[in-house]
Amino acid sequence: MATRRPTQVIGMHFFQPVPVMRMVEIVRSILSSEEAIETAKNFSSSLGKEVILAKDVPGFLVNRLGFPYMMNAIRILEEGWTTVEDIDRAWMLATNAPMGPFMLMDFAGLDTMYSMACAMYDEFKDRLYAPPPLLKKMVIAGQLGRKSGKGFYDYK
Repeated sequence: MATRRPTQVIGMHFFQPVPVMRMVEIVRSILSSEEAIETAKNFSSSLGKEVILAKDVPGFLVNRLGFPYMMNAIRILEEGWTTVEDIDRAWMLATNAPMGPFMLMDFAGLDTMYSMACAMYDEFKDRLYAPPPLLKKMVIAGQLGRKSGKGFYDYK
């Protein structure tokens, strides 16, 4: 065991960019105490964050919801329905979101997205979480999004 105080361990999942995003997921392990959860809630509130409690599973809450839509956006692109730009624009117009799925994935890093999709697929065995072939090819090619200068968009 990594600690002698497992009841005092919790997870805090901040969203990028941290100064702008209002939410934090507090992740409770099976051993986390109520005191540790309350301490994390109070700390999060002191930072001006809204708290959502999440289960300790791959993806927590928000990524469990979001990954199927992001992986499906890649599948739609692979099938040739439309363009990256039109998929992002459609999502932003339909949901009033500040970013579409491709902008978001490029921002987070395609290597990170691939790793998370693999972890969620391994855990849940649900095709919705399986990383599409295009995502894997882009990661192998070093097209990681903003951090490499190219992903679904070109940042050079």
